[in-house]
Amino acid sequence: MEKVHVLLIGSGAAGLCAAVRLDALEVDSLVLYTEGLRMGTSLNTGSDKQTYYKLGMYGAEADSPADMARDLMAGGSMHGDTALVEASTSSSAFAQLCHLGVPFPHDAYGQYIGYKTDHDPRRRATSCGPYTSRDMCRCLHREVERRGIRVEERQVCVRLLTDPERTRCLGAIFVHTGTGVFTAVQADEVVFAVGGPGGLYETSVYPPIQTGGIGLALEAGATAANLSESQFGLASLGFRWNVSGSYMQVLPRFVSVDSNGEEREFLRDYFATPGEMYDAIFLKGYQWPFSVGHVPGSSLIDIFTYIETAERGRRVYLDYRDDPADFSFDRLGEETRTYLKKCGCLCGKPFERLLRMNEPAVRLYREHGIDLAERPLEVAVCAQHNNGGLAVDIWWESVSLRHLFPIGEVAGTHGVTRPGGTALNAGQVGAFRAAERIAARGAADPCPDMSFAAAAEAALRELREAQARPGVDSWRRERGIFQHRMTRDGAFVRSEASSAAAFAEARTQYERLLSQGLGGLKPPVLAETLRNRQLCLAHVFYLAAVHAQTRQVGSRGGALVRGSDGVCPHPALLEAWRVLPEDRRYRRFVQLCHAAVPAHGEAPRPEISWEPCRPLPESNGWFETVWKQFRNGSIHHRQSSAFE
Repeated sequence: MEKVHVLLIGSGAAGLCAAVRLDALEVDSLVLYTEGLRMGTSLNTGSDKQTYYKLGMYGAEADSPADMARDLMAGGSMHGDTALVEASTSSSAFAQLCHLGVPFPHDAYGQYIGYKTDHDPRRRATSCGPYTSRDMCRCLHREVERRGIRVEERQVCVRLLTDPERTRCLGAIFVHTGTGVFTAVQADEVVFAVGGPGGLYETSVYPPIQTGGIGLALEAGATAANLSESQFGLASLGFRWNVSGSYMQVLPRFVSVDSNGEEREFLRDYFATPGEMYDAIFLKGYQWPFSVGHVPGSSLIDIFTYIETAERGRRVYLDYRDDPADFSFDRLGEETRTYLKKCGCLCGKPFERLLRMNEPAVRLYREHGIDLAERPLEVAVCAQHNNGGLAVDIWWESVSLRHLFPIGEVAGTHGVTRPGGTALNAGQVGAFRAAERIAARGAADPCPDMSFAAAAEAALRELREAQARPGVDSWRRERGIFQHRMTRDGAFVRSEASSAAAFAEARTQYERLLSQGLGGLKPPVLAETLRNRQLCLAHVFYLAAVHAQTRQVGSRGGALVRGSDGVCPHPALLEAWRVLPEDRRYRRFVQLCHAAVPAHGEAPRPEISWEPCRPLPESNGWFETVWKQFRNGSIHHRQSSAFE
């Protein structure tokens, strides 16, 4: 048992930022619990040019928080007030990263140069290369160490503790992966930075060590938002990495291989000319995430790749070693030719073009034992990011579980689509907002000792009872079952019938996992067995949200819904690929998912509802009035309403 003022769970870019900000605001008695400082998505993932999205800071191009917020909301199903916060706080969060040493590029005058990313009408995006989020983590971790903030590693969270009404978070229970010892931590405030649901998918670009912990909050009664809205895209499998941007723009060959090693350029089945095919591949670099809006269009490539891998059982590779015999730069479209010419890449083979365009993208794979000049790169359409997550207010506090602050990917602040790089910004903004809210609250609403003691003892009693029953080391098999189900029925290709059946199967598996004993399991196996429970519950909730989307909304964003009443998007596709249209009325709503209070011994049952999008607040304040509200602290009493 231990007692702290602030408990931080998770040590990615968002969690580390929250620790730094809390200490900077002189918040005492805080501790960060993590599985490991070298784990998680932030430190172990990226792309050809990993993007950070923020307010424009270069040249004469005008920008404002309201303009950026409108662009964040453009995809629909996003609240205007949180969009404005993400826009307005982006400059402060970005400035801190620069001051801590993250090498974002600027010119001789100190202007931070930008470029356009997907769903971005302005040049707000920036990058320091393939490892932007890793650079952020390293600089933030140095600052955590410099400030002497306490960190406890090898700790896996297995339960969030709440009051009996499930309206307040009281702390958490952890298991140590080395000793198997359980620790119950009482906290006035809990910052929940556990990352995205990487552990839910079989085909995934999340690093294997990123599993996620949203199921803990769903079990505790936290409301989720937009769980059905995720991003999927082409990524390499041996070493998990997004093959976006220049990996596509240099025009590699797409090759599929059967079990006998026989290969073919399968994209040729779908395009009238090689030039048309290569223009689509080039656009795939700009439009990397799968999007129904690009069907017909570049996202057909994702569908064709899926057919080769998931339906035909073949393996798909990107081959940078050579162009096909009929390749010619003269056959390319104007946009493709112009881009390659400006990059000095109207020459050579795909590998040579990649070296010229983005040498760090080549070096990245070499650092992981893959030489693109020597062998092709296996790829598939992979889960990449959840635009949804836990529902939060404008201070990133859970809307249903007070004193719980979900930040980073676990916070569901994005809409159906989003400009590339907004996830990194949202994580830093969430950390800033949570820290400011916690500092302003101070000791005004401490965690009640008796409530915590009762909740902790009840949870520990359940764990002791489970340890009294013999356990079985089956966590890998069980995890593989729900990961396969989620990739099959809850990824970018969906249908009403398959999602309904998958949801029923998921509930049965979760109930089976709850009944299993834990006795005799070694500490690492014990931790993974308990982790499976919350992951399996999370995938129950995700499938419930996916089923509601297939039944009510149709195809949108990163999800294609198949149905007999739909329209076939390409003449070479079979009847099974009829795509149902979107009911765009739902863009004005955010999908909520909340656990109905279970009877004793029963599994939580997800319930779906729809909340109207809150509008973009009007920013027409008067300086003296806002200054007064800032001085007296009244700004911190606003949760999810328009600013005055």
